[in-house]
Amino acid sequence: MRIQQFLQHHGLAANPFVDEDAQTDLVFKTGCLTTVHHPAWDKIYGDPREPSTAVVFGEKGSGKTAIRLQIARQLTDHNAENPQSQVLLVPYDDFNPFLDRFREQMGWLNRRIDRTLAQWRLWDHIDAILSLAVTQLVDRALRVTQARHPAARDEPLPLDRLSASEKRDFLLLAACYDQSTAENRDDRFHRLRSALGLKLWESYWDWAIGAGVSAAVAAAVALGGWWSSLATPWPYLAAAAGWLPRAWNFARGTYQAWRIAGNTRCLKQPIGMLRRMLNRLGWRNIVGRPLPTQARTDDRYELLAKLQGVLRAMDIAGIVVVVDRVDEPYLINGATDLMRAFVWPLLDNKLLKHQGLGLKILLPIELERLIDREDQEFRQRARLDKQNMLRGLPWTGQALYDLAVARLKACAASGAEPRLLDWFEPPVDQRRLISAFEQLRVPRNLFKFMFRVLTAHCNAHTEEQPQWRIPSGLFESVFALYQRDQDAFDRGVGAG
Repeated sequence: MRIQQFLQHHGLAANPFVDEDAQTDLVFKTGCLTTVHHPAWDKIYGDPREPSTAVVFGEKGSGKTAIRLQIARQLTDHNAENPQSQVLLVPYDDFNPFLDRFREQMGWLNRRIDRTLAQWRLWDHIDAILSLAVTQLVDRALRVTQARHPAARDEPLPLDRLSASEKRDFLLLAACYDQSTAENRDDRFHRLRSALGLKLWESYWDWAIGAGVSAAVAAAVALGGWWSSLATPWPYLAAAAGWLPRAWNFARGTYQAWRIAGNTRCLKQPIGMLRRMLNRLGWRNIVGRPLPTQARTDDRYELLAKLQGVLRAMDIAGIVVVVDRVDEPYLINGATDLMRAFVWPLLDNKLLKHQGLGLKILLPIELERLIDREDQEFRQRARLDKQNMLRGLPWTGQALYDLAVARLKACAASGAEPRLLDWFEPPVDQRRLISAFEQLRVPRNLFKFMFRVLTAHCNAHTEEQPQWRIPSGLFESVFALYQRDQDAFDRGVGAG
């Protein structure tokens, strides 16, 4: 007996329990994304008009990825309905590039990943977040068609609303933090400058002085008939003196680029390219503005404030950063102590409560067990009591039953009204299903179990003699076997 045959009999066009990961779950994306939420959704999502932080611990399969996708969808709708108070969504969930570059900076003495992560600090997280936000903003300003950013509106950014100072801030942020891998950063900087309408002729004054002095010396020799002076060093020294300002700016730009590259440790910063962008921006436009040239958070908060000022001028009132999948980088690979070393610096009350910034930090449940072991200094710095912290993403049996029913409706054939109870023979009723689902705990286990029991039933019957209801004995035996496998997985001796 084919599974599709069973599903069609019960009025279903697709299998509601075939997928286990929200990232690839079409049933969730097409039928449940906006209608089915975890009971704690409102606390996690908050109000985009005033972005807030939430720190969530959840076990595997409890719905963290689903929450991330739902946040993106809700913010997309919010931005479409509120063009004057949009929110910039920054997905901070692919850590491999940042960790790779950070490890390269640490040198061979710290090649071991535990030693590498022991050096990771709060400002490294802020640098990574700024790079993601600025790269997205430059993509949208330049209308890069191959770049797609969640919750971003399709129309071009209103760059004409920026003041001259805000345009220079935008260019400075682009020079320091644009990390596009699709295009040359130098070219993007030039195109951004043109899009902003900034004329930076004053940044070429050193070139003008050098060329002017050289031309004046050549003219004096030619017009004055001082050809014999070419045999002496004086004309050459005079011409070289005209290039001293250019040499000074070159040295200063190289030094500042070297400092920025050395202190933005998780970013790729070619010193020559960075020096050119700083020099083209002009030092008169840089002096007095913050630069990430030191290993401290003060400059990063000022740069974050500069970014927020640029965003506000373009009707983007807030920033939401979604932190997820901290267990997936290949250098961390699910190790609890490595996840702790990476995540703990981010838990800083000053950043988590920064005005106009909301961090949605979705963490594995393994880290929750370490919270109570931390000392008073950590608690005072993190102030998790103020961060909308959830120590788990629990699902009751009733909530999982409603989720299963919602997925059936999402997969219903045209005109059909499938019922979950029609799948099972008595005495399996709603009460028994809720009791069993309570022990499954999370949606992923529910989907795995339902797919397993459906497969077992269909394999036990032929197409010529189909059985349209699952016997209670089969339900109970499959449930007992699944509980055994689930217990082995919880103890770390099973594959799940």
